Amino acid sequence: MGILGEKQEEEPLHSGEVFNLWTYLYRTKGFLVTMQVFINHTGDHDLRILLEDLLENIFTMEAQQVEALLKQTGIRLPPAPPDRPNVEVQDIPAGARFQDPEIAEMVKKELTTGEITCSYIIGIAIREDIKTMFEEFHTQKAEYEQKLLHIIKEKGWIVAPPINIK
Repeated sequence: MGILGEKQEEEPLHSGEVFNLWTYLYRTKGFLVTMQVFINHTGDHDLRILLEDLLENIFTMEAQQVEALLKQTGIRLPPAPPDRPNVEVQDIPAGARFQDPEIAEMVKKELTTGEITCSYIIGIAIREDIKTMFEEFHTQKAEYEQKLLHIIKEKGWIVAPPINIK
């Protein structure tokens, strides 16, 4: 059956898979630190709970799964920035602090672009295990985006574009 055998894990990665997996892991590791900063800046209880859940159950898990796949295939791992310490929101000066609506919008943007990236990787992947992994990532991001949108609407943070009533 050639190089593409029955065992997916033994199939070699093509250059597009390697590049996109490595880049995905690099960006995810960077966003893990960004999420730590956002959690430190968040004053809203509901948003903080969602961000902590996202950090632990989405971004950390994705990084671990992609890292394991790259290690298994012998690909050098990207660097990761150092973790940020936990601080109390009241210890951050008001002028230097991200506001909750800004944090919600930046996280929503990350989830949306993550869905697009997942769709692209699904499209270029040959290995079925990679396709399946990124389909799961896509689904999880969409679910959390819905939860975040609910919070944004509930808190009155939504900034809707003009409505065309013609």
